[in-house]
Amino acid sequence: MIAELAAFNAAFGVVKQALSNGRDIADCAKQIGVMIGAQEECRAKSEKKSKSIWFALAGKDTNDFEEFMALEKMKTQRAELLQTLQLYGRPGLKDDFVKFEADARKRRREEAEEAKKQKEKFFTWFAVALLSSIAIGIFVVMVYLIGLERGRW
Repeated sequence: MIAELAAFNAAFGVVKQALSNGRDIADCAKQIGVMIGAQEECRAKSEKKSKSIWFALAGKDTNDFEEFMALEKMKTQRAELLQTLQLYGRPGLKDDFVKFEADARKRRREEAEEAKKQKEKFFTWFAVALLSSIAIGIFVVMVYLIGLERGRW
């Protein structure tokens, strides 16, 4: 949680300073990507912890207040960034940013789903290959033992 907040804060500072100095939003694309990624990662970790069966069974404290404050700070800084875009940017820049942000989130979710599918596919093929190897090994051992029993080896 702390790492994501630090990354978000650093990227926010760079973006805000660049926009205040008259730079275009396109010059800050990398930092905005870092901000979006950090915020999404923070939300995902928070949701994962709250839905985790281990935390529910063990009664572990998920440190909800720290997560809440980190998300709240990100929310405040995002609102400040939108205000900066509105003040220093071209007309419609704020709306373009919100659209860009939504598209980036959608793309990241799709990439995560694709990575998950690839991982599942890999483990499926690995399991099939492992089971096939075991089956072939058992067959070879059985043939060898049968050959020893009949005196052919």
